[in-house]
Amino acid sequence: METKQFKAESKRLLDMMIHSIYTHKEIFLRELISNASDAIDKLYFKSLTDDQVGLSKDDFAIWIAADKDSRTIKITDNGIGMTEEELENNLGTIANSGSFKFKNENKLEEDNQIIGQFGVGFYSAFMIAKKVTVITKAYGSDKAYKWESEGVDGYTITEADKQSVGTEIILELLDDTDDENYSEFLDQYRIKGLVKKYSDYIRFPVKMEVTHSKPKEQSEEDKAAGKAPEYEDFIEIETLNSMVPLWKKSKSELTEDDYKHFYVEKFIDYNEPLKYAHVKNEGMPEYNALLYIPSKAPFDFYTREYEKGLQLYSNGVLIMDKCPDLLPDYFSFVKGLVDSEDLSLNISREMLQHDRQLKVIAKSIEKTISSELKKLLKNEREKYEQFWKAFGLQLKYGIYSDYGMHKDKLVDLLMFTSSKEHKLVTLDEYVSAMPESQKYIYYATGESVERIEQLPQTELVKDNGFEILYLTDNVDEFAIRTLMNYKEKEFKSVSADDLGLDTPEKKEELKAKEEESSDMLKTLADALDGKVAKVTLSQRLKSHPVCLTSEGEISLEMEKVLNSMPNDQKIHAQRVLELNPDHEIFGKLKSLSDAGDSDKLGKYAKLLYDQALLIEGMSIEDPVEFSNLICELM
Repeated sequence: METKQFKAESKRLLDMMIHSIYTHKEIFLRELISNASDAIDKLYFKSLTDDQVGLSKDDFAIWIAADKDSRTIKITDNGIGMTEEELENNLGTIANSGSFKFKNENKLEEDNQIIGQFGVGFYSAFMIAKKVTVITKAYGSDKAYKWESEGVDGYTITEADKQSVGTEIILELLDDTDDENYSEFLDQYRIKGLVKKYSDYIRFPVKMEVTHSKPKEQSEEDKAAGKAPEYEDFIEIETLNSMVPLWKKSKSELTEDDYKHFYVEKFIDYNEPLKYAHVKNEGMPEYNALLYIPSKAPFDFYTREYEKGLQLYSNGVLIMDKCPDLLPDYFSFVKGLVDSEDLSLNISREMLQHDRQLKVIAKSIEKTISSELKKLLKNEREKYEQFWKAFGLQLKYGIYSDYGMHKDKLVDLLMFTSSKEHKLVTLDEYVSAMPESQKYIYYATGESVERIEQLPQTELVKDNGFEILYLTDNVDEFAIRTLMNYKEKEFKSVSADDLGLDTPEKKEELKAKEEESSDMLKTLADALDGKVAKVTLSQRLKSHPVCLTSEGEISLEMEKVLNSMPNDQKIHAQRVLELNPDHEIFGKLKSLSDAGDSDKLGKYAKLLYDQALLIEGMSIEDPVEFSNLICELM
């Protein structure tokens, strides 16, 4: 029996197949099942025009058997089989795809589900097998043949005894090592799991004899004595795959419960989804998709460990468990899958080539998600607010990221807590409710709504009857600054220099008071020794004596956020200490200034500055000095 050699190029490719191309050894089963499905597809296709085939669609099946004693796995199909020449061409020359040739020769329509294109998947078997045997009989042939190989050293082809048409592949597993446990692939539960994971939607049944245990019948005496029952094994034939993907069924034959049950089972979530979308895109590229918006964020969603991505299928065969390129970061919470025949897969069918089709699908998916969220906001407000509490932070990051490139796509999905009734409002709702006299969209930042409510800076805006958006997440102000305006209305912090609320007369009055108190204000600023850019009189304070604001691009809240990051940068906002000229404390300061008591005035400056820091939720540098000053001045 002559041992034939693989061609030099094929030998190198086989070595790559075993060691480099596939990253997960478990996919050998996916590849062999896909090849078996291809073979059945070819014979089924022939049966449509050839009555001699004698098989209907229901007669076709793929069988898997594992034998722990002989350490073998057998995959059998009743497909079209191979002649000696086809064995030589298809298995002797790596990357010569019989499926690809068949599809082209028969000019099959795009919806024909033959999967194999590269002709390399078969050789993934050598990742787990030290010997591979293929026994096959082609439809219309009187002879059967056996192909055997132990890898790169070559292969033999001999005549064999096989009565039925089809192919049988026998894998003799490699011995276990300290690093690799090949025996796991002999376990029936492991095999069932792999079929469910990768080949659940192969359209022909994948069957296996599965061993179960049941208690033996007990005698009445044993039952009365409370004896534990003995167990006996029995064998049951199980179909391991569901065959028809939910997403390929017509929407009219599916119920809401079907979609929800599929989500809970497929994505292992104990909570039903808030929203789902079943997409059938018949353009180019053609694809089906099931998209789900979860009702709660996974525990690791806002961590680095979280992996975004949709499951990617090609003709019902799982290619990637999480394809990140199908989702933008700001929609990373979406779960689901995409199935397309129009994707260009790489040689291992394990990863995707980054091509135009993928980008087109991703763009279409993004539009669908955006549309579904807007529908949820418009028609199911309570559910949208539930979604917002779980994932709104991600959308705000989307506004801020990539220099604001995506802000126009996301701005109408944003929500913030409003000072009126403390309920969530969209920017459109805020602007629509603005009185004609209001020029700006006002916002205030803080750790919580309760904390913001106590800020002195909010008093003037509220007294004018204007609504304030409460920003409580670290990213909020960065996102608002990125937006700059909404529907031609500029965003304005309640801590801004000019709130646009004072009349010219009031401005002149405040300016006159500042000029009159300029020496006192300078003394206060000098006493703070560079901690503030200046001390000024405030237009915004009503009942509070003092507040802290900032000048320039960095606000006090942004300073807190940036300095909380682990890069040890010391960011300082240009702080401004504002005094209420109508408060009795200001009168006290004025009397000290008029009396020339600069020492006591300086102590008041430090006390008021620390008070303003505490109001802002910022720490004071010297709590002991602060406490002593209170006692001294009291």
